[in-house]
Amino acid sequence: MGFLEDAKHNAEDAVKKAGQAVEDTVDKAKDKVDEFRAEADVKRAEAERDAVKARNDVKDELRDK
Repeated sequence: MGFLEDAKHNAEDAVKKAGQAVEDTVDKAKDKVDEFRAEADVKRAEAERDAVKARNDVKDELRDK
């Protein structure tokens, strides 16, 4: 019976390790998605800033004429 108990214990450990590996992979994927979203938000904010600056420059030029 000792052999079966050891096998059962080893199988349980393997399942726990596999589950932890899956959780780690999911966490890494979520972190990567968050990173891409943050980069996209920064690019969007920079583009908006540039557009506002360009619009204000045009308005200033029109006022000066």
